Amino acid sequence: MPRAFLLILDSFGIGGAPDAASFGDEGANTLCHICDHMALRVPHLAALGLGQASELSTGRNPLAAHPLIGQYGVAREVSRGKDTITGHWEIGGVPLQFGWGYFPHEIPAFPQSLIDAIVSRCNLPGLLALRHASGTEVIEDFGEEHIRTGKPIAYTSADSVLQIAAHEQHFGLERLYEVCRVTRELTYPMNIGRIIARPFIGDRRGEFTRTGHRKDFAVTPPSPTLLAVLSAAGRDVVSVGKIGDIYAHAGTGREIKVSGNPAFMETTLANMDGLADGGFLMTNFVDFDSEFGHRRDPVGYGRALEAFDAEMPRIFAKLKPGDLLVLTADHGNDPTWKGTDHTREQVPVMSYMPGMQPGSFGLRMSFADIGQTIARHLGVGPLGAGAAWDPANPGASAPPAARS
Repeated sequence: MPRAFLLILDSFGIGGAPDAASFGDEGANTLCHICDHMALRVPHLAALGLGQASELSTGRNPLAAHPLIGQYGVAREVSRGKDTITGHWEIGGVPLQFGWGYFPHEIPAFPQSLIDAIVSRCNLPGLLALRHASGTEVIEDFGEEHIRTGKPIAYTSADSVLQIAAHEQHFGLERLYEVCRVTRELTYPMNIGRIIARPFIGDRRGEFTRTGHRKDFAVTPPSPTLLAVLSAAGRDVVSVGKIGDIYAHAGTGREIKVSGNPAFMETTLANMDGLADGGFLMTNFVDFDSEFGHRRDPVGYGRALEAFDAEMPRIFAKLKPGDLLVLTADHGNDPTWKGTDHTREQVPVMSYMPGMQPGSFGLRMSFADIGQTIARHLGVGPLGAGAAWDPANPGASAPPAARS
């Protein structure tokens, strides 16, 4: 029985979303704008069709040519959002059918009633920041005051999220998690997608560093995702990184929390051999987003892509006959764009199976096509949304045109 591996290059967009202007992102293009800042060398991703996918999306292929060994396409998000949870749910076969709640660009960004309830329920002296902010910058700005006063740092972004940062030692990790649990309960009526605990260490400005003990408290998907369907069928499911948090631990199987792209890669590799027949492994490589997209570092982003690409032969070597490997992204985060938020973009979809016929499966009109294809490959489902393509004959399911 075949297995499937889904690797999410968090935030790796390729421009071209037809509704980008409504998000303030017309012209955003994560891949191409990285390539404007450096000569990106990713031969294995190129051999899987990354450059051709970029050309399908916007008419531009910024990569050197390599013989094609895989199949490629472009996926367009139908859910109304450009955040992590929305993209992942749609990839898993559950497009968002409702609108998230968001916080306004004002100070305080949160309703006073919510602030008062968090402070009262958690016995806090208060909250700091209370604004839209970059996670790294807000810790620098308020970290020393947090240590001095014991007030957690609360901030948001263009996503449906409320993030709470606190010092692991001075405030306490478990206490931070409890504050986030209470906040999760209080924000359900506001339809906020995630509450994120952001622990950090360090004693003074310039020394603060976020740790790998981040924890997301997400809304449960409204219907079964690919992972839940596979788990219900008794399949072996492995979730690496923040996958478990994103899907609210619904059907996410064996969850392995590690920190940093190198650890994500090594953990993925270590668990490929032991994945049972018919099993599914999904990894989110969050550093592309958190360390380089949000921090607006195009060269750092590019170097991280090159490091990821260099490990691809190790992934290929662990694939058995019939195994399906899929690489994609959940949204864009153009590191040259204004602000520090995600960008509304189409994403590349690249797949590989030993001995597969190279080709294109064109423009996919929903991220859900990815989950539907994997479900069909593994012999479960069908999922509630998405149109599968056939890895054995990708052209049969490829629309004739892909550029918006």
